[in-house]
Amino acid sequence: MAKLLNRRANAVAGRELAAPPGNDTRRFDSAEQEAYLNLWRTYDRLRALEDALFAEFDLTAQQYNILRLLRAERPRGLPTLQLAERLVSRAPDITRMLDKLEAQGRIQRRRGEEDRRTVFAAITPAGVALVKQIAKPLAECHRRQLGHLSSADLKQLTQLLKKARGPHEGERSQWR
Repeated sequence: MAKLLNRRANAVAGRELAAPPGNDTRRFDSAEQEAYLNLWRTYDRLRALEDALFAEFDLTAQQYNILRLLRAERPRGLPTLQLAERLVSRAPDITRMLDKLEAQGRIQRRRGEEDRRTVFAAITPAGVALVKQIAKPLAECHRRQLGHLSSADLKQLTQLLKKARGPHEGERSQWR
């Protein structure tokens, strides 16, 4: 009876074992798998809110990230390869994203003066205005996503995510 009650308590807490009663096969193969799948599911739920917001402005999250980075580098801009490296997510299609932003008048590109092989991207006044226009709705979106967490929870979450990501970033990556 105690075993059955414990199974029910685990189910309520979201830790239900996938196998039928009497079988000890766990839902996850490891603690790492459970953490990863929870991270993935959380990303999916939170990203849906952000995607809906950016769609109102005919943007993707990656395009917004490009505009945000270029706004910080006004007026010079950034070389496109450096811009691609600084994005939150890898973007193998950086050229296509820049093409769309340029066609919308949100960025402009130019060849480097010292090295004509280098292409710089810079935000336009229309791009700056768009980032400003999005700021308030995006802050509200972030509150909807994570506002139920305390400041201490957010700080701890940030620290844990940085710790998990650390070995896999840039030159330090053990998996390159």
